[in-house]
Amino acid sequence: MQKVLVKITIKKEPVLSIAVILAVISMFVVHPDDTYVSYIDFRTLAILFCLMVIVAGIREIGVFDYIAQSLLNRVKSISGIVMILVLLCFFLSMVITNDVALITFVPFAILILKRFPKEVRCHWLIPCVVMQTAAANLGSMMTPIGNPQNLYLYGKANLQASSFFLLMLPYTALSLLILIIWIAIHTKRKTDNETNCMDGSTHKAVYAKTQSRKISDKLRLTIYLILFFLSLLAVGRLISIWIVFACVIAWAAAFDSKLFRNADYALLGTFTALFVFIGNLGRIPQFCSILQNLIQTREVIIAVAASQVMSNVPAAILLSGFTNNYRALIIGTNLGGLGTMIASMASLISFKYISREDASLRGKYFIWFTAANVILLVILLAAAKILGQL
Repeated sequence: MQKVLVKITIKKEPVLSIAVILAVISMFVVHPDDTYVSYIDFRTLAILFCLMVIVAGIREIGVFDYIAQSLLNRVKSISGIVMILVLLCFFLSMVITNDVALITFVPFAILILKRFPKEVRCHWLIPCVVMQTAAANLGSMMTPIGNPQNLYLYGKANLQASSFFLLMLPYTALSLLILIIWIAIHTKRKTDNETNCMDGSTHKAVYAKTQSRKISDKLRLTIYLILFFLSLLAVGRLISIWIVFACVIAWAAAFDSKLFRNADYALLGTFTALFVFIGNLGRIPQFCSILQNLIQTREVIIAVAASQVMSNVPAAILLSGFTNNYRALIIGTNLGGLGTMIASMASLISFKYISREDASLRGKYFIWFTAANVILLVILLAAAKILGQL
């Protein structure tokens, strides 16, 4: 029974499993002692937990569905719908994280596209989901709370929010331009029998299952927005995160305890295990010296390369233990979220939804995803070179 549970855990949470294995192995080299506690960045873990619970609460009462529905009701063309679905992932990932954006809007996109004629659906389904995935990973670059590695590195670097925005603004703006051009190009490639405009009956069918979605509880929404604002103040170090943490715990425990189930404990566990692993590596002089020499002046490219094989969150934590050039790591791990499907673990969310919808589409989706992400990565690395940051 225990072996079965271990196999299920490894299959379901491979990154967490690898992180735990690495942490345990490192313990045989550097035996546990009082220093272990200092490895763990409890502040980052607390902020992550608070944001997970708050965003889960906002999502549960239908805010994101309401926003999407309101915007989609304003357009009557398939390209316009795809544009909205992609830009929702791009802009909302800046505040609700890339994975939550994909969990929310990829199934929403599949639901809508399934209501179009087969030819239209086949032409747009995979490109739309690939674009949404790229948009979530690219939009989340812009803010410290857009993805977990940004939150961690932002705290390590002790940056001002304005400095972080200015650092990532060129890449985010270029990414937005690329996405808009990409949608325009794919729109021009529509098939001869595809109609770009929906008639009244099609428009009605598209929204048949979404018109009833409304914000269910405005009082709860107000509470969550207040808690979210307090979390932002904590990220900016204007108030103590522990005050916010206590408020979130108290609210959820008293009025919304089911939200505790929505926190990504696997991610929190991954962070904790990696903190232990990196902390132990830092106490091995030979390894520390080798890695510091390897990274020096090559932070961006090393971060990009490391992200391709271990994903950008573990790469950020690993490399931050051996260089103080956090700005370069922020750029490298954000750009490194492009490329392979595991470069950003959020990308696997979209792949799972496509596989669940039609297993026969997995190969085509993988080809589309890889080609698009490699092209985007090359373009943004060229931009980094031009900006003198590579």
